[in-house]
Amino acid sequence: MSRHVAIVTDSTAYLPPRAMERHGITTVPLTVVLGDQALEEGTEISTRSLAQALQKRRAVTTSRPSPQVFAETYRRLAEAGADGIVSLHLSAELSGTYDAAVLAAREAPVPVRVVDTGVVAMALGFCALTAAEAAESGGTVDEAVTAAEKRAAGTSAVFYVDTLDYLRRGGRIGAAQKLLGSALAVKPLLQLEDGRIELLEKVRTASRAIARLEELTVERAGNAEVDIAVHHLAAADGAAALADRLRARVPGLADLHVSEVGAVIGAHTGPGLLGAVVSPR
Repeated sequence: MSRHVAIVTDSTAYLPPRAMERHGITTVPLTVVLGDQALEEGTEISTRSLAQALQKRRAVTTSRPSPQVFAETYRRLAEAGADGIVSLHLSAELSGTYDAAVLAAREAPVPVRVVDTGVVAMALGFCALTAAEAAESGGTVDEAVTAAEKRAAGTSAVFYVDTLDYLRRGGRIGAAQKLLGSALAVKPLLQLEDGRIELLEKVRTASRAIARLEELTVERAGNAEVDIAVHHLAAADGAAALADRLRARVPGLADLHVSEVGAVIGAHTGPGLLGAVVSPR
């Protein structure tokens, strides 16, 4: 019987459905709490509904999957033939998802390696794809983990938000907290640093911030073979335009994904988010 290593991630990876199906990646959903309703990301709440709720200043919070959900996922994969599982998740600095997965892994019927990737969105998605490719090539659990961790270490994400208010409400703002007093006077560019959301640069206008986002993405890509993801929330035209410019400017571009972020990330960034993930192969 051939070795089978299953790959699990969470719904904040925002992987294209076709990619998940092609590589057999299992996704565990986080939850968005809208008023008194708890809704699973990806199936029970649309980004449009989220954006409307945020614009109306309705109470929106997020929560991790329960350890029981992870336990059931690991058990189901073992019953389907997996003899090892790699479970890759968004930064533990941003969510308790990693901790819930660790608790479930202790009781799993097969070995489970849970990884705090320190990243989110397609930065996490690229890690899951890399782990899946390693497993498909006959790699062990350890080899799939090593491949994913290497991909995470080389991947960077920069993003622009219209306002820091949503990040402040959710307590996800990190060192950018110091910007709040001057938030109306600047348009910040943020990045993931050591698993946290940190200030990268302060720019005076939205148009200049987006232009700078493009320049940073091109600089980080360089001449290497890279995958890029452009993310947005309620900013489809801006994302499409940015993607077109990057296609023309990045010589080593392999794959480029354009997608709207889901409700969990959107709840903390708000409408108008525009971001780019650069991931060398």
